[in-house]
Amino acid sequence: MARTKFGAFLAPHHPIGEHPMLQFQRDLDFVVQLDRLGFDEIWCGEHHSGGWEMIASPEMFLAAAGQRTHRIRLGTGVISLPYHHPFNVAQRMVQLDHMTGGRAIFGSGPGALPSDAHTLNIEPMVQRDRQDEALGVIIRLLRGEPRFDYECEWFTLKDAALHVLPLQEEMEMTVASSLSPSGMQLAGKYGIGALSIASTSSEGLTALPTQWAFAEEAAQQHGQTVDRKNWRVMMSWHLAETKDDAKKEALLGLQNWHNNYNVHVLGRPGATKIDDPWKLMDATAGGESEGGGTAVIGTPDELVKAIRNLQDVTGGFGTVMGFVHDWANPEATARSWDLFARYVIPEINGYTTKMRDSAEFLHTNQKQFMGKAGAAIMAKIAGNEKASAAMKVTMQQAAARKQADPGTGGEFRPNAPQEMAGEEEPAKV
Repeated sequence: MARTKFGAFLAPHHPIGEHPMLQFQRDLDFVVQLDRLGFDEIWCGEHHSGGWEMIASPEMFLAAAGQRTHRIRLGTGVISLPYHHPFNVAQRMVQLDHMTGGRAIFGSGPGALPSDAHTLNIEPMVQRDRQDEALGVIIRLLRGEPRFDYECEWFTLKDAALHVLPLQEEMEMTVASSLSPSGMQLAGKYGIGALSIASTSSEGLTALPTQWAFAEEAAQQHGQTVDRKNWRVMMSWHLAETKDDAKKEALLGLQNWHNNYNVHVLGRPGATKIDDPWKLMDATAGGESEGGGTAVIGTPDELVKAIRNLQDVTGGFGTVMGFVHDWANPEATARSWDLFARYVIPEINGYTTKMRDSAEFLHTNQKQFMGKAGAAIMAKIAGNEKASAAMKVTMQQAAARKQADPGTGGEFRPNAPQEMAGEEEPAKV
């Protein structure tokens, strides 16, 4: 496997109460922070109800983010294809790609919120089939196939072809996958990537090790190939310098997100209100002694261990996507992502391995190296009458200091500051 990539999945999940304009601005500032910290990707979703997830157009948000950033890639995570005419989706993705200098990634899904589908009068049973149908058409359009007609029960195309193609030679595409096999099967059918976004639940984490097999089986059936480097897996975390600090920072925000969004607004199956925030914290971020959890709320070292464990149990993937949440306040949240970039990314990808090796090499050979350096300095001192006289004084003072206080050592070390007994300044050499 190549080096792991890192990104963030911004649904977003913002508690109701803050000014929406400021939420949008804060999310854009967050993307700028990730770009500065060297993250590879940012993904944002499409939602139209519920209050919390208030980005309705990923393309609009990412176009704005693209103007503020330089290198981070910008993924629609995801466009709900049953809600749109596929020709318009293809057109918007092409425009986004050009406006962001070829950094767009096309991510699609069937639509996550049942309330969105209800508003648009779309039956949930047809959403995944419609995603499949639309995706097949969009792929043909983005790849610049000759004009074609297409007609089905919910959209029609006549002499369809894009008049502008993506800036990228081939735009990367991916599909959302949760608990059902349909997302992975679509990835295999079209030979594209997959976004595993259900790992905020214990069921989603449990299903991950078997998910990739669905993509491989579907790819084989349709004469395609899939690559684990194009598999993105979402994880949840909040980091601080100590585990206690991380838990305290995320305690009440986690409870608010669980009780007021997952339980009260969404009514997720199996989710129940938990009045004791520490009980919820233990269930969400429990260590091995508590049977594990769905998030790492602790230190960078703990998250490094969790990522490596997930790589092992899944067989490997290309990108870790961090779930963006408001469990902590904005300042602590920004610090969490900063800690991730400073310590987790380099540890996973081995950026500091050779630095540690070099430091240990010097430690092992320090007597040899320092002995030679000291000998070279002493040789130059010995060749200069004034320097030799000054060195004699220095050595006498060191001996006197050692006799007065044996614990100080008193030995002379070249290039080390020397405290001169009875003098405000060291002897001039």
